[in-house]
Amino acid sequence: MTTENKICFQHGMRDGSPIALGYFAVAFTLGIAARNAGLSAIQALIASVLNNASAGEYAGFALIAAGSSYLEMAVMTLVVNARYLLMSCALSQKLKPDTPLRHRMTIAYDVTDEIFGICVAQPGYLNPWYAYGAIVVAIPGWAFGTFFGVIMGNVLPTRLVSALSVGLYGMFLAIIIPPARKNRVIAGVVAVGFAASYLVNRLPLFNGLSTGIKTIALTASLALLAAVLFPTDTKSSAQALDSENAPHSP
Repeated sequence: MTTENKICFQHGMRDGSPIALGYFAVAFTLGIAARNAGLSAIQALIASVLNNASAGEYAGFALIAAGSSYLEMAVMTLVVNARYLLMSCALSQKLKPDTPLRHRMTIAYDVTDEIFGICVAQPGYLNPWYAYGAIVVAIPGWAFGTFFGVIMGNVLPTRLVSALSVGLYGMFLAIIIPPARKNRVIAGVVAVGFAASYLVNRLPLFNGLSTGIKTIALTASLALLAAVLFPTDTKSSAQALDSENAPHSP
């Protein structure tokens, strides 16, 4: 590792440390959900190492608890985590054109909202070792948060476990409320999503569908409808990113 890479790695660890602390707190409540779905602490730990995504992992635990099929789980995980495909495409523009594929694939392993945010905020091209520094502290925070969530869920009183389970819904509210307050389109899609989810689970017409199919259909259809009716200005976004990635003079 060169001196420059070492410095970038250390900076990534520094910036990733607060993210790791936040991950631990959020993943702890996710561990309660894993425990309620019947997973052991080790199984939850492995799940968090392989899927560092709150919404995607919670959806997976919910489908496990509902007894859904492997196909439903695979499709649901793909749909819920689809935004990371877009983030990866944007982040690839922050890398130098000659960046080896191994670095691109390693960074793609953990393109989360927070790590994406600190990586795109770096001036000029992104040094892969900065992302590695953030990842190496963020992943343990997420994985062990889930691990200890399951353990504590097995020893704490039932009422307290039920109370902690509410924390996960608070996390989702914290995710959707800030962007919804800034963008009326997002607020409208969230409101329609709540209403549609309620109707689908109440109307007898949809009783024959499993929970996984209902969630997948609603997520995909609402996202597609919003994209068609309210497209974003990709041209201006691309120009801003190109300007940011332009080489800076010393």
